[in-house]
Amino acid sequence: MNCIIIDDEPLARAEMQSLILEVSNLKILGDFSNALTALEFLKTNQVDLIFMDIEMPLVTGLEFAEMLPKQTLIIFTTAYSQYALKSYELDAIDYLLKPIEKNRLEKAIQKAELYDQLLSQETIKNTVESNTTDFLFIKADRRFYKLNFDEIKFIEGLKDYVVIHTKTQKLITAMNLKTIHQKIPNDKFLRVSKSYVVNINFIDSFDNHNIFVDDSEIPLGEVFRTEFFRVYSGGSLNMDN
Repeated sequence: MNCIIIDDEPLARAEMQSLILEVSNLKILGDFSNALTALEFLKTNQVDLIFMDIEMPLVTGLEFAEMLPKQTLIIFTTAYSQYALKSYELDAIDYLLKPIEKNRLEKAIQKAELYDQLLSQETIKNTVESNTTDFLFIKADRRFYKLNFDEIKFIEGLKDYVVIHTKTQKLITAMNLKTIHQKIPNDKFLRVSKSYVVNINFIDSFDNHNIFVDDSEIPLGEVFRTEFFRVYSGGSLNMDN
């Protein structure tokens, strides 16, 4: 995969370059001080992944993300945590807080590489063919995969697709999150943000802003928070305290 870096701070761009080269085999095609300059570059160059700051002059990172082709993967890099949920609503691969830790960057890049592979495979032609009370079928590569509901940990919306995370594998299908949520039990699977549905039986812990499933940190959207606390805790928790 190749990538570019967009950040209005020269030192931040240099540090990001150094970290990327240290933890990955990504090819860095260039770095840019603002989104408009990067946009000109993108007109004549194919870029797989963009590392992008949010608070920048002329055009913010969030605004620029809405202009990008759907196949472009984004990792936001910022010093401000308040943009996290909005970044996931824009289908960002990850959200890294400055100063960026090496292990977090490595995990984010691995996630981007995985999704790049998934999106390039025939599995993007998958469809959910049917569902029952215990399982559903995912069609992939001219085969049907039976997925028991008890095996599905969470489902992640990724641009025009969903990624189904199970105990043993990840499958991607060309379907939006709302549609697949209608095919699975609502008493077991909760919509927790614009981009995630979670199997409540796999939740390890949570706070006001995130849900933790194994080593995955899943954002809890503001409009879904009250319903999540009501259903998951039976109304017994008051997270305002």
